[in-house]
Amino acid sequence: MRSDVSNPRNPPVVVAVNGSRIGPALVDLAAAEAALYRAPLLIVHVWPGRYTGAYRGRGAVASRADAQRLLDLSARRARLLRADIPVTSYLFDGGAAFVLTEASWSARLLVLGHRDESYARPTWGSTTAYLAHHTACPLMIHGGAAPSQGPVVVAVSARPEGNATLGYAFARAALVGAPLVAMHMWTRPGAVDGVPPAVRPGAYVEERAAAEKALAESLDDWTARFPDVAVERVVVNDSDMEYAVGRALRRGRLMVAGIGLSGSFAELLCNAREARAGLRRTSPTILIPRMGVAADTVATSSRAHVRSVLDAIDTSAITGSKGPGNGARAATV
Repeated sequence: MRSDVSNPRNPPVVVAVNGSRIGPALVDLAAAEAALYRAPLLIVHVWPGRYTGAYRGRGAVASRADAQRLLDLSARRARLLRADIPVTSYLFDGGAAFVLTEASWSARLLVLGHRDESYARPTWGSTTAYLAHHTACPLMIHGGAAPSQGPVVVAVSARPEGNATLGYAFARAALVGAPLVAMHMWTRPGAVDGVPPAVRPGAYVEERAAAEKALAESLDDWTARFPDVAVERVVVNDSDMEYAVGRALRRGRLMVAGIGLSGSFAELLCNAREARAGLRRTSPTILIPRMGVAADTVATSSRAHVRSVLDAIDTSAITGSKGPGNGARAATV
């Protein structure tokens, strides 16, 4: 990642609200995360009123006064819920996906929501899906529930680039005192484009043993660093992965996964939901960005402006002074 990321002392947890029904639950989740890490909380809303690009929203655009009121109410809720953390709000102009991508460069954690619309559509909205592939910091996606019990579940790629994901999951499990379930999927040789491979007798046992060995080797270093974290190892093949992921999202307190090179696992999480009566209540998901995330998403001046806003908020939260955003000021991007 970049070396010029925002104030390294205590970067904020950033949550984006847009007036949807899940907004209060989203603020509650972000406030809990900020309290857990003893970090400041920044609540943002991106108002599209002056945005000149393509706007995909439906219905009339809310007024600036409505957007500011949303921020005020959200910040008041967070302060009542967590009086022990600094809470700041800020109103941006622009495109939500681009502004939040730039904010992720200066954030500890970015918290977004899922759709609260029809069951037939993917659970993530377009902005959340975009951030899943472009965020520069860990991205938490609220899935409708925030259980305080159950294990932390981590999807293990068993590749060197997955070390950051494992490290985050182990540290999180240690922080909250939860067990860790390490889940590794292996793809059977020849299983391309959904075509079942021709498997010789005994090959399944060999493939599973190889997958178990790869998982064990990936965990060795982290279990030594975190000896107090109880780890359960789960190995599944590609045909069972969708079921295993859905079960983990329903029974765990948190899913941690890497975005990966292709983003296929993120897409699987995007469409996960509870099978009963079209419900979508699943545990939150945290996606860990891969190294070398592309940064050229908006103009350089806009990038610098968004980062400077977060830098100022971070500093004011640490020193206790009133910085930009305490009155839900606006910034044009």
